[in-house]
Amino acid sequence: MNARICKIAQETDAWCDQRYLGEDSYNIEWETKFAELIIQECMRQVEEQYKPVLEDEAMMKDTHWDGYVHCGVDSYVAIREHFFGVDDD
Repeated sequence: MNARICKIAQETDAWCDQRYLGEDSYNIEWETKFAELIIQECMRQVEEQYKPVLEDEAMMKDTHWDGYVHCGVDSYVAIREHFFGVDDD
């Protein structure tokens, strides 16, 4: 298994352990939190790709990079809204 996925599984274990969940709800809560953390990691990866370009004034003047950033931002927003609803953080 991918090392990052293993780390997310460990974070999920710790999150569930802190809540002293009963046996009946543990698996559902674990799966829900694990999925949430995986999605957040995907969003973080998308953001890491476009944010450096967004913060570079010279690159943003180049229409190629401007489109690249818009694509990244649109992807980030689409993932967030699809999985977490339309509310802002």
